[in-house]
Amino acid sequence: MDTGKKIYSSIIAAIIGDSLGVPAEFNSQQELSLCAVKNMFGYGRYDHPQGTWSDDSAMILCTIESLCSGYDIEKLGHTFCKWLFDAHWTATGVVFDAGIATVVALDQIRTEGKSARESGSKLEQDNGNGSLMRILPAALFFHQLQLDDFLERIHEVSSITHAHPRALIGCGLYSLLIRELLKNNDKIAALHRAVALALEYYNKYPEFKKELCQYIRILSFELLTLEEQEIRSSGYIVDTLEAAFWCFLKNESTSTTLLSAVNLGLDTDTTGTVAGGLAGVQYGLDDIPENWLNSLARKEEIDQLVNQFTSTIINGTTSPET
Repeated sequence: MDTGKKIYSSIIAAIIGDSLGVPAEFNSQQELSLCAVKNMFGYGRYDHPQGTWSDDSAMILCTIESLCSGYDIEKLGHTFCKWLFDAHWTATGVVFDAGIATVVALDQIRTEGKSARESGSKLEQDNGNGSLMRILPAALFFHQLQLDDFLERIHEVSSITHAHPRALIGCGLYSLLIRELLKNNDKIAALHRAVALALEYYNKYPEFKKELCQYIRILSFELLTLEEQEIRSSGYIVDTLEAAFWCFLKNESTSTTLLSAVNLGLDTDTTGTVAGGLAGVQYGLDDIPENWLNSLARKEEIDQLVNQFTSTIINGTTSPET
C-alpha cells in the first residue's frame, strides 16, 4: 500500500474496531469465549444501533478535523470540548462512555479557561487509556518529524487529558510503531525499531526512565510469547497497549485482529480502536466485510474528513510543525 492508503485504512480500521467493541464492552474474556463476537452488531451495552462508535472515534475525528488546518494545541483542546459539551463528532448526537480524567481535563478548559497545555492530569491514578485511544491521527500527522520533535508533539497531544509520564510513554510507543509501519511492511522489524527508538529517547529523561519498567513485557518482546489468557484488556493504558500489540502481532489480517481484540473483553471498544489503527496501516481494509464498512454511522462524512486529512499529510497543504 502507498502511504495515503495506509493512513486512510488505519483510521477507518480504528473506527470499525471501536464500533465492533461498543456493544460488547465490559463483558469478560470468559463470557466472550462462550459467545464470541463474530460480526458487527448493535443494541448491546449502550443500546445503540449497529455501527455506532464511541468517544474513542469521536475524539479521533475531532483531532483529524483540527489537524486539517494545522497543529494548534489550544484549538485541539477546544475541539475536544465541542465533542464533550456539544456532541460534536458523535455517532448519534449523544455523548456516552467518556472517561473521568478526560471529562475533568476538558471541563477545566471550558469552564475555567485553562490552557490545553496544562489541563491534563499528572497523577499516577489517572493512567487510563483516554489519550492512547485518540492518539492515532497525531502519530500519522507528525510521522515525518525527527524523533525528539515527533515524541514531543505526541506528548503534547496526550497531555491535554493525560499528562503522567506513564501515559506519555504508552502513547509514544504506540505512535512510534505506527510511524515505523508506515515505511516498513515487516511488522516484527517495525516493532523492534519502535522499541529501540523508544528506549533511545526515554532513557535520556529520569521521569520517563523510571516508568519504562511498566512496559517491560513490550520492551523485552516477552509479549510475543504470551497466550491469550495472559493478556489483560482493562482501561489501564499499559493493559490496553499490550492487548492491542498482542492482537496485532498474533493475527495476519485486519478483521481477525479486530475480532481478537474485541473478544479479549472488558474495554472492548478501546482495545478494538487501538488494535485497529495498527492493523489498518499494515493490512488495509480489503478483508473487512462490506456490511461492517457500510454500517458505520456517518460513513460519508467520515470518508470526506479522512480523505481531506490524508491529502493534507501527503500533499503538505499544511505544515505538521505549525
